[in-house]
Amino acid sequence: MTTEGGAGEGRELRLEAVVLAGGAGVRFGGRKLTAPWRGGRLIDGALAAAFAAPARSVIVVTGADPAVGPAARAFAAGVGQAHRLRLVHADDHAEGMGATLRTGVAALPPDSDGAFVFLGDMPLIPPDIPPRLAAALAAGAVAGAPCFEGRRGHPVLFSASLFPALRALTGDEGARTVLHGLGNDLAIIDTDAPGVLFDVDRPEPS
Repeated sequence: MTTEGGAGEGRELRLEAVVLAGGAGVRFGGRKLTAPWRGGRLIDGALAAAFAAPARSVIVVTGADPAVGPAARAFAAGVGQAHRLRLVHADDHAEGMGATLRTGVAALPPDSDGAFVFLGDMPLIPPDIPPRLAAALAAGAVAGAPCFEGRRGHPVLFSASLFPALRALTGDEGARTVLHGLGNDLAIIDTDAPGVLFDVDRPEPS
């Protein structure tokens, strides 16, 4: 596990993972995250990345689709990680991504040093990205994000110092406003893997 420098040198970073899975998937036709995708469910890819991350727990924020919770439980049990899964429901999920992110951050343990934020419709996150983000946080970054061909992608790792701003989010913009203006405090992790940008909006052609 990555360790934290400075005053806490040698201490393990206490990181969590949050998977945002509260959307209605309107452009997809509804129930996007639990739809069949490449031999499983669409959300399986994001869950696999979250459970592979250097995180103590995986918090899945549910909302519009009542099948997301059972799907997450089934996946976690199938990979022997049920003990790391927590489900929280965003009652105000219809407000947008800000509401689901706000709910996920509010559910974090109070001693968390940081949290990865994964999007449930991004199934191709490369497994090397979360450890690299954790290393950047341990080196002093306030947040970290991967970048493919000049475009910032996901997941994003936020330090605990940003949690109050994340809990104050509204609307559907997500954390863009929180990241804006961080300057050099935002670590950009370059990657040649386009999966950090790839999301699913519509069903794949049969």
